[in-house]
Amino acid sequence: MNFDKRLTQQAFGNLVGVSQSRVSVLIKRGTLPSGATGAEWLLAYCEHLREVAARQASEDGGLDLVQERALLARAQREGIEIKNAVLRQTYAPIELLAKVLAAGSAVVVERMEALPARMRKEVPDLPLAAYELIDRVMASARNEWVAASPAAALKAASEPDDET
Repeated sequence: MNFDKRLTQQAFGNLVGVSQSRVSVLIKRGTLPSGATGAEWLLAYCEHLREVAARQASEDGGLDLVQERALLARAQREGIEIKNAVLRQTYAPIELLAKVLAAGSAVVVERMEALPARMRKEVPDLPLAAYELIDRVMASARNEWVAASPAAALKAASEPDDET
Protein backbone atom coordinates (compact mmCIF):
# COMPACT_ATOMS: atom_id res chain seq x y z
CA MET A 1 0.00 0.00 0.00
CA ASN A 2 1.45 3.33 -1.06
CA PHE A 3 0.55 5.99 1.50
CA ASP A 4 1.88 8.80 -0.64
CA LYS A 5 -1.08 8.32 -3.00
CA ARG A 6 -4.78 8.52 -2.46
CA LEU A 7 -6.46 5.40 -1.06
CA THR A 8 -9.95 4.19 -1.69
CA GLN A 9 -12.34 4.48 1.22
CA GLN A 10 -12.54 0.68 1.32
CA ALA A 11 -8.74 0.25 1.44
CA PHE A 12 -8.39 2.83 4.22
CA GLY A 13 -11.29 1.28 6.14
CA ASN A 14 -9.62 -2.14 5.91
CA LEU A 15 -6.35 -0.61 7.13
CA VAL A 16 -7.81 0.99 10.26
CA GLY A 17 -10.55 -1.56 10.93
CA VAL A 18 -13.69 0.40 10.06
CA SER A 19 -16.25 0.05 7.28
CA GLN A 20 -16.18 1.97 4.01
CA SER A 21 -19.37 3.77 5.08
CA ARG A 22 -17.66 4.90 8.31
CA VAL A 23 -14.76 6.31 6.25
CA SER A 24 -17.31 8.15 4.13
CA VAL A 25 -18.90 9.67 7.27
CA LEU A 26 -15.47 10.75 8.53
CA ILE A 27 -14.80 12.51 5.20
CA LYS A 28 -18.20 14.24 5.26
CA ARG A 29 -17.57 15.48 8.83
CA GLY A 30 -14.15 16.82 7.84
CA THR A 31 -12.32 14.40 10.11
CA LEU A 32 -10.53 13.01 7.06
CA PRO A 33 -9.64 15.63 4.44
CA SER A 34 -11.30 14.97 1.09
CA GLY A 35 -8.87 14.02 -1.68
CA ALA A 36 -5.91 13.56 0.71
CA THR A 37 -3.23 10.89 0.51
CA GLY A 38 -3.26 7.73 2.60
CA ALA A 39 -0.60 9.20 4.89
CA GLU A 40 -2.67 12.35 5.47
CA TRP A 41 -5.78 10.28 6.21
CA LEU A 42 -3.82 8.10 8.62
CA LEU A 43 -2.45 11.12 10.49
CA ALA A 44 -5.89 12.76 10.59
CA TYR A 45 -7.51 9.53 11.79
CA CYS A 46 -4.90 9.11 14.55
CA GLU A 47 -5.48 12.70 15.66
CA HIS A 48 -9.23 12.02 15.70
CA LEU A 49 -8.69 8.95 17.90
CA ARG A 50 -6.52 10.97 20.31
CA GLU A 51 -9.23 13.62 20.60
CA VAL A 52 -11.90 10.99 21.23
CA ALA A 53 -9.71 9.35 23.90
CA ALA A 54 -8.97 12.70 25.57
CA ARG A 55 -12.67 13.59 25.58
CA GLN A 56 -13.53 10.21 27.07
CA ALA A 57 -10.81 10.59 29.72
CA SER A 58 -12.12 14.01 30.76
CA GLU A 59 -15.67 12.61 30.99
CA ASP A 60 -14.36 9.75 33.14
CA GLY A 61 -12.76 12.13 35.60
CA GLY A 62 -9.60 12.93 33.72
CA LEU A 63 -7.73 9.70 34.41
CA ASP A 64 -5.75 8.14 31.62
CA LEU A 65 -4.54 4.56 31.46
CA VAL A 66 -1.19 5.40 33.04
CA GLN A 67 -2.90 7.11 35.97
CA GLU A 68 -5.33 4.21 36.36
CA ARG A 69 -2.44 1.75 36.46
CA ALA A 70 -0.59 3.90 39.01
CA LEU A 71 -3.67 4.02 41.24
CA LEU A 72 -4.12 0.26 40.94
CA ALA A 73 -0.45 -0.35 41.79
CA ARG A 74 -0.75 1.93 44.82
CA ALA A 75 -3.87 0.16 46.06
CA GLN A 76 -2.16 -3.21 45.63
CA ARG A 77 0.93 -1.96 47.49
CA GLU A 78 -1.22 -0.66 50.36
CA GLY A 79 -3.03 -4.00 50.54
CA ILE A 80 0.28 -5.84 50.78
CA GLU A 81 1.50 -3.41 53.47
CA ILE A 82 -1.64 -4.07 55.53
CA LYS A 83 -1.24 -7.84 55.17
CA ASN A 84 2.40 -7.57 56.27
CA ALA A 85 1.45 -5.40 59.25
CA VAL A 86 -1.14 -8.00 60.28
CA LEU A 87 1.50 -10.74 60.05
CA ARG A 88 3.94 -8.65 62.14
CA GLN A 89 1.08 -7.99 64.57
CA THR A 90 1.53 -4.23 64.24
CA TYR A 91 -1.93 -3.70 62.80
CA ALA A 92 -5.33 -4.06 64.40
CA PRO A 93 -8.77 -3.43 62.94
CA ILE A 94 -10.50 -0.22 64.04
CA GLU A 95 -13.33 -2.24 65.62
CA LEU A 96 -10.87 -4.05 67.90
CA LEU A 97 -9.13 -0.82 68.88
CA ALA A 98 -12.49 0.79 69.65
CA LYS A 99 -13.44 -2.14 71.91
CA VAL A 100 -10.11 -1.99 73.74
CA LEU A 101 -10.42 1.77 74.23
CA ALA A 102 -14.01 1.40 75.44
CA ALA A 103 -13.06 -1.36 77.89
CA GLY A 104 -10.12 0.67 79.22
CA SER A 105 -12.26 3.75 79.54
CA ALA A 106 -14.92 1.80 81.44
CA VAL A 107 -12.31 0.59 83.96
CA VAL A 108 -10.93 4.11 84.47
CA VAL A 109 -14.41 5.62 84.86
CA GLU A 110 -15.42 2.85 87.28
CA ARG A 111 -12.35 3.55 89.44
CA MET A 112 -13.01 7.29 89.34
CA GLU A 113 -16.61 6.78 90.46
CA ALA A 114 -15.52 4.47 93.29
CA LEU A 115 -12.86 6.83 94.67
CA PRO A 116 -15.12 9.23 96.66
CA ALA A 117 -16.86 6.37 98.49
CA ARG A 118 -13.53 4.70 99.19
CA MET A 119 -12.16 7.99 100.54
CA ARG A 120 -15.15 8.27 102.93
CA LYS A 121 -14.44 4.73 104.13
CA GLU A 122 -10.64 5.07 104.40
CA VAL A 123 -10.56 8.64 105.73
CA PRO A 124 -13.79 9.18 107.71
CA ASP A 125 -12.38 12.24 109.53
CA LEU A 126 -12.40 14.51 106.45
CA PRO A 127 -14.92 17.32 106.56
CA LEU A 128 -18.02 16.99 104.33
CA ALA A 129 -16.77 19.87 102.14
CA ALA A 130 -13.65 17.84 101.31
CA TYR A 131 -15.75 14.85 100.22
CA GLU A 132 -17.91 17.12 98.07
CA LEU A 133 -14.80 18.63 96.51
CA ILE A 134 -13.44 15.15 95.77
CA ASP A 135 -16.81 14.20 94.19
CA ARG A 136 -16.77 17.30 91.97
CA VAL A 137 -13.13 16.88 90.92
CA MET A 138 -13.61 13.18 90.15
CA ALA A 139 -16.84 13.83 88.20
CA SER A 140 -15.08 16.54 86.19
CA ALA A 141 -12.08 14.29 85.54
CA ARG A 142 -14.37 11.41 84.54
CA ASN A 143 -16.31 13.62 82.13
CA GLU A 144 -13.09 14.96 80.60
CA TRP A 145 -11.74 11.40 80.25
CA VAL A 146 -14.89 10.18 78.48
CA ALA A 147 -14.95 13.21 76.17
CA ALA A 148 -11.22 13.18 75.46
CA SER A 149 -10.77 9.47 74.77
CA PRO A 150 -12.27 9.47 71.25
CA ALA A 151 -10.60 12.81 70.43
CA ALA A 152 -7.23 11.51 71.65
CA ALA A 153 -7.62 8.35 69.59
CA LEU A 154 -8.46 10.32 66.46
CA LYS A 155 -5.53 12.69 67.06
CA ALA A 156 -3.12 9.80 67.56
CA ALA A 157 -4.41 8.09 64.42
CA SER A 158 -3.92 11.22 62.33
CA GLU A 159 -0.34 11.90 63.49
CA PRO A 160 2.48 10.49 61.34
CA ASP A 161 4.11 7.31 62.60
CA ASP A 162 7.66 7.82 63.88
CA GLU A 163 8.78 4.49 62.39
CA THR A 164 8.19 5.57 58.78
